[in-house]
Amino acid sequence: MAYEKIKQIICEEFEIDEMDVTLDADLQEDLGLDELDLADLCMSLEDAFEKEISDEDLEKIKTVGDFVNHLE
Repeated sequence: MAYEKIKQIICEEFEIDEMDVTLDADLQEDLGLDELDLADLCMSLEDAFEKEISDEDLEKIKTVGDFVNHLE
């Protein structure tokens, strides 16, 4: 399932508690990721899912759930 994989990557790369990574968690507000973190996360997810995420799509992604929907 995409959510579990995304959650694992976020927790490992950014040392965020698993309980904080919910589908509704805002990447910047709730998880404290900045623009550089989001770019790093995007690259990691592209590698893990073998899918490209365009800059336009990345601008629309605000929550963990948005990444799940985009990658499924």
